[in-house]
Amino acid sequence: MTAKASSASAAAPARTLGTRDYKTLALSALGGTLEFYDFVIYVFFATVLGALFFPADMPDWLRQLQTFGIFAAGYLARPVGGLIIAHFGDILGRKRMFTLSIFLMAAPTLVIGLLPTYSTIGIAAPLLLLAMRVLQGAAIGGEMPGAWVFVAEHVPARRYGFAVGTLTAGITGGILLGSLVAVAINTHYTPAEVSGYAWRIPFILGGVFGLVSVYLRRFLHETPVFQELAERRTVARELPLKTVVRDHRGASLFVGLLTWVLSAAIVVVVLYTPTYLQKVHQVPAALALEANAFATLMLTIGCVIVGWACDRLGTRLVMLVGWAGLFGASYLFYTSLPGTPASLVWHYGLVGLFVGTIATVPIAGVRAFPAPVRFSGLSFAYNMSYAIFGGLTPVILTVWLQKDLMAPAHYVAALSLLGFLLALLPMASRGHAMRPAPAGLKMRG
Repeated sequence: MTAKASSASAAAPARTLGTRDYKTLALSALGGTLEFYDFVIYVFFATVLGALFFPADMPDWLRQLQTFGIFAAGYLARPVGGLIIAHFGDILGRKRMFTLSIFLMAAPTLVIGLLPTYSTIGIAAPLLLLAMRVLQGAAIGGEMPGAWVFVAEHVPARRYGFAVGTLTAGITGGILLGSLVAVAINTHYTPAEVSGYAWRIPFILGGVFGLVSVYLRRFLHETPVFQELAERRTVARELPLKTVVRDHRGASLFVGLLTWVLSAAIVVVVLYTPTYLQKVHQVPAALALEANAFATLMLTIGCVIVGWACDRLGTRLVMLVGWAGLFGASYLFYTSLPGTPASLVWHYGLVGLFVGTIATVPIAGVRAFPAPVRFSGLSFAYNMSYAIFGGLTPVILTVWLQKDLMAPAHYVAALSLLGFLLALLPMASRGHAMRPAPAGLKMRG
């Protein structure tokens, strides 16, 4: 930003979070919680789904591989859905696409809960399951970047980190909700009842609550940043993605690599580990899910702490401490398995707390792109990276575990080191301002 723009910005009174800000944050976080719950509940019932949607005589490792392959398909569909939704979000407005994404998630989730299994319709069962996961992936591809941009453009600059961190906590709260529901199902129903019908309950509930969230998002307002762009006719006029690829390759690479780190933390530590605990270390399903619920609770708390700390200490310092902590905590956790029930829960919780460092990804990523192409830029970099790394990670680990039982620890540690190195780059602590520069002034990265 030029000196004149900087002076104008400095002279502006610092705004605090107001009633409308809290309403926006609450409704956005609630919607994110329900939508991410819909997306991840699949993984908590991966073992059951594998038994129900594939032939009974298939080798267990192959059934598990194909089950996670369908899980991966949801991630591979993210870029397509994300780019389409983001494209219209940069042209037609953030709010419309923000609401559409949750509807596209709720409907397939409800359908999964009603699908017939392999014993009823044969090969059509896994194919239908795959189709629903693809639709879910397309929806979540628009939801995550859309939610971060929507909130970041609403809140005052001095509370930017806290707001984005709190929203991320709300989104990860969807994982916690999924974990708690899985614990409840496995506690109140016998394994035979879960396989028979109880596995459907979480999907049906997710679909219904998702549709309720669609209604609630009607009460959100368009972001001030997009309204200002529209009034000044500076909404992206060419294909936003074209501008991103041509002018913002550095920002895209930075956000893409950060997303790889995020995907390792979420997919391995939170989503993959409950199945890993049961399959590799013979931890009872109920205990594995209870420990996972505690770890996810700590993750949710960690995201808020990280956002708060970024506003006060700076994003770079928080990233350095957080990723270094995840490196050490992951080895402590995986090398101590199976341990005692108490050590399992507490070590898992410590890893979960440091996984909260993922909140620095949207904090640094949203401001990496200028306002006219912000939604498309973040969506492109985030979803392309997550599609490649997040989707393939469970498959890679399933194969890697055949040779090394410490594969999850090595993978998370290696990506934590990458996150630490990325924190040293200039873009980790600065970027484009949330609001566009006043007319006649130019922005610089």
